[in-house]
Amino acid sequence: MTDFIHKVTPEDEGLQVKDIMRQYFDFSARLRNRIKREKLVTLNGSVTEGWIKTTAGDIVKITLPDEKSNFLPQDIPLHPVFEDDDILVLNKQPGLIVHPTKGHPTGTVANALMSYMEKTGRHFKIRFVNRLDMDTSGLLVVAKNAYCQNDYTRQMKEGLVEKRYIAIVTGTPASDSGIIDLPIGRPDPADVRRGVMENGAPSVTHYRVLERFPSSVYPCGYSLVELLLETGRTHQIRVHMSHIGHPILGDRLYGGENIHLMERQALHAARLSFTHPITKERLDIEAPIPDDMRRAIEKLRA
Repeated sequence: MTDFIHKVTPEDEGLQVKDIMRQYFDFSARLRNRIKREKLVTLNGSVTEGWIKTTAGDIVKITLPDEKSNFLPQDIPLHPVFEDDDILVLNKQPGLIVHPTKGHPTGTVANALMSYMEKTGRHFKIRFVNRLDMDTSGLLVVAKNAYCQNDYTRQMKEGLVEKRYIAIVTGTPASDSGIIDLPIGRPDPADVRRGVMENGAPSVTHYRVLERFPSSVYPCGYSLVELLLETGRTHQIRVHMSHIGHPILGDRLYGGENIHLMERQALHAARLSFTHPITKERLDIEAPIPDDMRRAIEKLRA
């Protein structure tokens, strides 16, 4: 469990416990209500009511509710790159769906996490705060409590989370860098594909060419690019790069298929930067390019 502790200052004196909670801890109304219902607030070590007034030197402690998920545990490999009591960041392998769905009720990251918790003696409710497509590899963040989930979501809305991807794209962009500011929507509700649409959601992608691969074997050529997202629409990178004529290598859905180089889209969530919700430390986390993308790059350089 995660505890939040505040020592009442002379300036705080006379405030009720519930006022201390609101003033110093950014809990959602739903979380505050649950904390109250489960009597998870103490004043100087004793369970207290929210209306009790505080005096200087008092210690207010709030404990977050103990929660668990109930997915089927499955022995699927996971690759943690950062973990503490509040946050888990995984380097997700390609081919793995993040969350169970009707079409894929098992064989997901959630199922793998249940097994991971059994093996490590941990338990928490699984809260994915970002998502990756099944065939996209890289950094996936799991919040272990509602407070961290809410704080990370706030950071994303305020543009405080930096997400950088590495991709191999078809063709060689004329410019070394650029900004794609085009709205994305879903033309057909029955089709999973997204597209650039006038009435779509605002979507902004920055790209920078890292390396170009002109080739006589692959006349169209390919390029290694870094992508920075300002927004997080479904399939955003895939749609934007395809729209400007440079679909992701291996992306069957958006026109980048080449089974001789890659059997999935060559897209990897390589770097993530955000502020830890509890410690307030700025985290800068990286995940190395996976083997299949590395092999494709070596072929293109040959």
